[in-house]
Amino acid sequence: MPTTLLTGPVAPLAGSDATSAIAKTPVTAPLWLGAEGLQGDAQADRRVHGGPEKALHHYPWDHYAAWRADLGSLPLLDAPGAFGENISVAGLTEDGVAVGDIFRLGGALVQVSQGRQPCWKLNHRLGVPDMARRVQDTGRTGWYYRVLQPGMVAPGDDLALIDRLTPDWTLRRLWRAMYVDRLNRAELEAIAALDVLAKGWRRYAQRRLDSGRVEDWRPRLEGQA
Repeated sequence: MPTTLLTGPVAPLAGSDATSAIAKTPVTAPLWLGAEGLQGDAQADRRVHGGPEKALHHYPWDHYAAWRADLGSLPLLDAPGAFGENISVAGLTEDGVAVGDIFRLGGALVQVSQGRQPCWKLNHRLGVPDMARRVQDTGRTGWYYRVLQPGMVAPGDDLALIDRLTPDWTLRRLWRAMYVDRLNRAELEAIAALDVLAKGWRRYAQRRLDSGRVEDWRPRLEGQA
């Protein structure tokens, strides 16, 4: 499955006082993929974006048609990059990709580390006030990779699955446990023990088990006006 690779700088975020690197554009030449992402890519808020467990953001190209049907004609939905993704490829969605899946991309190896938790910056990026909540509610979230083996990558490289460590734990199942059936103790216990899942998500599951409550999503989804 040939890929589109995208990077972007930190820039002002339209309609807010914030900055963001959510605006990504396709690259046209090979570049280095290191432990914290693609050469030339940036993140404005390193507290919640980037880092080894979120080195690459993958958003399925397959979802774009559904968003066009939901939202109508938006220029940003005519090409990859609307959702801040670093990788766009057809044929992979949350239904068929599992936590821990290992892919070869050019000279690098990457592993699915967690689902994407949409934030309020998507509301400004797409010009839809509740876009982040729509992304979360539909499960069209995308996901992140950690980099197991750095290497050179290039546009058009195949993203090839080479190993599945926890095939039962698709990203769709993980999404359902986190956002739909939110206090299912059996699922939460399994998530807390899922060692290929990013630590932050395992902590969410453990906190729910300990407290019997679901965390407040409003600051992440609604954020700044």
